[in-house]
Amino acid sequence: MAEVAKRERRRAARAPGAARAVDTAFFVFGGVAAVWLATLLLQESLHWRMIWFSLVFWAVLAYLVLPRLHRILTRVYLPDYFIGRARTSDGLLGDPVNVALLGTEDQLHATMRRAGWTRADEVDLKSSWRIIHSTLTKRSYHEAPVSPLFVFGRQQDVAYQQEVDGNPGKRHHIRFWRCPPDWVLPGGARVDWLAAGTYDRAVGLSLFTLQITHKIEEDIDRERDYVLASVRSAEPDIEVRVIRDFATGYHSRNGGGDTISTDGDLPVVDLRRVSTDPADRVPEPTDSRDRRPAPTTFGAVLVFCRGLASLAFAAALATDGSPLGTAVAQQGLRSLLPAAAAVVAAFGLTEIAMAWFIYRGGNRARVLTMSLSALAIVVQFVNVLSGGPGISFATNLLGLALDILLILALSSERARTYARRRDALTATEPRAP
Repeated sequence: MAEVAKRERRRAARAPGAARAVDTAFFVFGGVAAVWLATLLLQESLHWRMIWFSLVFWAVLAYLVLPRLHRILTRVYLPDYFIGRARTSDGLLGDPVNVALLGTEDQLHATMRRAGWTRADEVDLKSSWRIIHSTLTKRSYHEAPVSPLFVFGRQQDVAYQQEVDGNPGKRHHIRFWRCPPDWVLPGGARVDWLAAGTYDRAVGLSLFTLQITHKIEEDIDRERDYVLASVRSAEPDIEVRVIRDFATGYHSRNGGGDTISTDGDLPVVDLRRVSTDPADRVPEPTDSRDRRPAPTTFGAVLVFCRGLASLAFAAALATDGSPLGTAVAQQGLRSLLPAAAAVVAAFGLTEIAMAWFIYRGGNRARVLTMSLSALAIVVQFVNVLSGGPGISFATNLLGLALDILLILALSSERARTYARRRDALTATEPRAP
């Protein structure tokens, strides 16, 4: 029994290297395929009757192609360790870390609540739609979500904000990350939390990805000092010491391309004497890497819809009364219809099952699904190179786009991290005797 356990541990230790290589291949392949898709969409939008399609081209370029290219490049030139900056989900350097704290989570929440800050909602479909609607209509949304930034390889544990003049486009906001156990700052200081506070001054386009985003105030020290002043007004007895010139490098622009300037000082706020009450207690937060990410859900939905489409196609094949079944029967292939319909139906049912496993965080289902989509993309590309019909709306542009979207979603950092952690959790669960 002990020998079996040892073999399982050795196999688990070897797996991550191979898994990373496979994921890296799909990650790069998805980026290249996305560039091809953007080129095809640009060609479609150049026709006068399709000029409106330039909006689709912009959306694909801003939210799929450029983020993936940035993610690939930043893996090459950005160091994979803490340098005093958060990172965006695209891998770009985000806002500088400009506040550190000592204390429990209850003390953090108590202090921010008493200082007049509002906890931001988590980013989901409901909150995303609400922030878009509030921004367009200029209606107040005090709990508006903030975009995810990453430190320690995970997004913020909690964020707080203060809306300005009832306009969700302008706000004070600060993100907090819990430090790993026994982690120390460069220089040896120990803290419990790191934070990044900035001021949103307007809504605009990102310089690096062309996405719609908030633009921040250049002088981030002003926002850091504002946070400290609000906290001190609520808790006059807290102690603050400053680490001078903590972070002075990599401070030119943030992930949205906004110019930033700072003196690099890092105040360490000691909240350990702050009193708490039951209202300040919150459930233990889950690691953001264990929350089902939107790309995983999106990929599962795409596979599920593909399965439903296959079942509909199988039904059309099996029904002589349908246009498709009649057309096949007229070619003298009526005897093949039941077998063909059965094969297509089996494929559709398999796709639906795969969608469920992907949604649940199954890594094998994720990799197999990406493999099938990659094969379909390569076949179409080779067909075009061999003189076949070009890819357009008249051929299979929609099908190609869905395959590329599927690979982009399931090969994303958040999707693969979620699947790996779910697999690791399953592997450590005790097996029934």
